[in-house]
Amino acid sequence: MSQQVSKLVRVMGIETEYGISALGGRGEDDLHPMQLSNHVVKAYGAAVEGAGSGGGGTRPAGWDYETETPLRDSRGYEVSRGQAHPDQLTDADLGMANLILSNGARLYVDHAHPEYSGPEVTGALDAVRFDKAGDAIMALAAQRASVSLGRSVRLYKNNTDGKGASYGTHENYLLDRATPFDRVVTQFSAFLISRQVITGAGRVGLGQNSQQPGFQISQRADFFEAEVGLETTLNRPIINTRDEPHADATRHRRLHVITGDANLSEVSTYLKVATASWVLRVIEAGQLGRDVRVEGPVSAMRAVSHDLGLSRLLTLHDGTRLTALDLQELYLERCRGFADTVSADLGESAWLEAKDVFARWQDTIDALREDPFRLADQLDWVAKLKLMDSYRERDGLGWDSPKLALIDLQYADVDPRRGLYHALVAKGRMQRLLTDDEVERARTTPPEDTRAYFRGRVMEKYGADVVAASWDSVIFDVPGRPALQRVPLLDPLRGGREQVGAMLDECADVTALFAALGR
Repeated sequence: MSQQVSKLVRVMGIETEYGISALGGRGEDDLHPMQLSNHVVKAYGAAVEGAGSGGGGTRPAGWDYETETPLRDSRGYEVSRGQAHPDQLTDADLGMANLILSNGARLYVDHAHPEYSGPEVTGALDAVRFDKAGDAIMALAAQRASVSLGRSVRLYKNNTDGKGASYGTHENYLLDRATPFDRVVTQFSAFLISRQVITGAGRVGLGQNSQQPGFQISQRADFFEAEVGLETTLNRPIINTRDEPHADATRHRRLHVITGDANLSEVSTYLKVATASWVLRVIEAGQLGRDVRVEGPVSAMRAVSHDLGLSRLLTLHDGTRLTALDLQELYLERCRGFADTVSADLGESAWLEAKDVFARWQDTIDALREDPFRLADQLDWVAKLKLMDSYRERDGLGWDSPKLALIDLQYADVDPRRGLYHALVAKGRMQRLLTDDEVERARTTPPEDTRAYFRGRVMEKYGADVVAASWDSVIFDVPGRPALQRVPLLDPLRGGREQVGAMLDECADVTALFAALGR
């Protein structure tokens, strides 16, 4: 792979914390959410352990925290552990369940939520594929936990409990470290502020505690309180500065995007990661061409989310006033122009995806300008609003009705038997990009073009000999060797099927694997 093509390949992934509750227990507080989440993760492990490749077999394994640096800031310093909030210490083992899955993903307990961190991918459709695999994993985990606990365990793909708590759906994009971080801040934040009109999941209630009745576009917008910062669970920033690349730090930085909503719509997720990926390519190349920084970014974030008419004007630093849709179209034009200059360096599949992304992006902007309800089968917030309006009209409900808050929650239920999103899919009222068979395959099988392939395959084939793993390494206990053996995976584009597939197919056990690696 040439250096030029390498720079155009965008390694990315999505991680989601799921809302959780249990019905039918002895009392509301008899099981702490962290304990409940632990049961859910263990239930999935028990369901698939030993099932082999057909069932997504996996083994419990420790997480290798050695290379994690959650307190290192992209602005050039590191926060001391004594000054850090406990929630920032994500490199500490709290003894909770942790699974490395055969699809290369991680399933574990993050604070009070079960979290699925999808494997590294290089295409937007693959990002959707493995994100939906996470939903399928969580649905199965909830079903198994319900049986083992003797109560109904519910998991929700949403971002707030409506009572002041928020939990994240984070995107990760690998960037060229040579890109000045201040350029990312000044040129990417306006994109994140304005993209809510496309990627929002919709929410009943305004304000962090839903203290005002109403409906807004984004689940997350009201919870952001700074433009730039290191935190993810308090004083949340629009641009997160954590400098933890999970790769060669001399070449890469990982942009940890925490503003995104938990999308169930495949089209919403596809546009979310595909458009962000192209905007970051333009920023890396220094080709955006103008100042797009928004005045008052935190208030602008909330204003866009609360503006169902999509007409609110945002003021840029140069005095220009644009709507969120205008800003999205500005970014689209820059991406199209840049893509034309590098089209010869893109692979055929990447170029076909780019053309599809730009066409969908434009069509979405045009439809939102004309009539947002034209997108009720594509965008989560529009689908949810249309559903809410039907109930409001039929039952004469105001936005302060508890019934609407319940519908909001039911839309996000990952169980296909209960979730309202799944009901819309079953009725043909939501567009899909994938089949159920494709999602099921992604639940058990890793992507083929990143290091996630090696991670997933070794968990499937040699899982009993894996002591721990992380995004950039796997640690084995190899019979006959006195010390544990670490296999580094610093390059996310190495370890794919092309490089190691034949070797993994041929090696019957971990001893043979390490003999082959030694050669």
